[in-house]
Amino acid sequence: MTSFSELKVALSDDRSYPIYIGSGVLKKPELLQPLSGARQFCIVTNPTVAALYETQVRDLLRSFNPGAQISVVRLPDGESYKTLETLAQVYDVLLAEKHNRRTAIVALGGGVVGDMAGFAAATYQRGVQFVQIPTTLLSQVDSSVGGKTGVNHPLGKNMIGAFYQPKAVLIDTDVLHSLPPREYAAGLAEVIKYGLIADAAFFEWLESNIDALNQRDPAALTYAIRRSCEIKADVVGKDEFEGGLRAILNLGHTYGHAIETEMGYGTWLHGEAVAAGMVMACELSVDLGWLERDYLTRTIDLLKKANLPTEPPKEMTADSFLRHMAVDKKVLDGNLRLVLLQGFGNAVVTSDFDQNALLAQLQRL
Repeated sequence: MTSFSELKVALSDDRSYPIYIGSGVLKKPELLQPLSGARQFCIVTNPTVAALYETQVRDLLRSFNPGAQISVVRLPDGESYKTLETLAQVYDVLLAEKHNRRTAIVALGGGVVGDMAGFAAATYQRGVQFVQIPTTLLSQVDSSVGGKTGVNHPLGKNMIGAFYQPKAVLIDTDVLHSLPPREYAAGLAEVIKYGLIADAAFFEWLESNIDALNQRDPAALTYAIRRSCEIKADVVGKDEFEGGLRAILNLGHTYGHAIETEMGYGTWLHGEAVAAGMVMACELSVDLGWLERDYLTRTIDLLKKANLPTEPPKEMTADSFLRHMAVDKKVLDGNLRLVLLQGFGNAVVTSDFDQNALLAQLQRL
């Protein structure tokens, strides 16, 4: 039994692509039709996900194209391996097994796998097709949609990469049943983000349905994923290359990336760091007089109910935050820009704020 819905990421130059969301999506080979020209496939995954879903995805690809060559790369699992050195393993297999420009890379995993597989697709023979099959809640609602690909550097997160869009995104909600509780909660941080930046009514829905989401209720989960993807697809369609509007999707990320970099990639999960970062962004918005304090309180309450941290690690200092924030991708001409809220559901990307308020906030740590 399969049940799914379709969204479209609307881009120029015939690069629009579908997002399929629902139960049993991985049993529908016809959804791979955007890859119709592919004669070779390379599944990029990690050992944890491979043990659960590699066979199912192999069967999906064979049903779609029975004669196709299928290669597999199992990358080490974790944010700490999101590096150029690990990425080279993908190129090694592609070259050793003679993949040409008619190959398609299949990203099977969470955000780390998706980012690296996408970057490999963007750069192998100057660009080959790829499809996203995200297996974590965080990757389903965020990193698999929008074409951001890349790797980390010791001095900064996601500083090496490319904008490169997939041909399709296949989101099978069934895979979330195997997701560990901590990773599931990390994904809820990005879901909550969408309500904060663009849809106050969705935030209110999340407040009313957080218990159902914590229990992984299929109906609540499908709605939350679809609404998150709708918001992201709309923003990406208007600003694919993050010239302005798209940066609102990074609410809490400047603070969060500083936490991840300082603590060591993978010590805090991305969603956990973003959760603490969103509280800090809301707090600064309150300090600036842009957001009512009640909304900060509601945000903290919802994040706590989602089993997420609402404060940065105690080891972080004002100096460590500022050092890492100074190399954030949103820094422009030496000016730090932050995603802040000018009301609930109304995010802005700005450097036009009192920098002393930021310093005061960080010094309170």
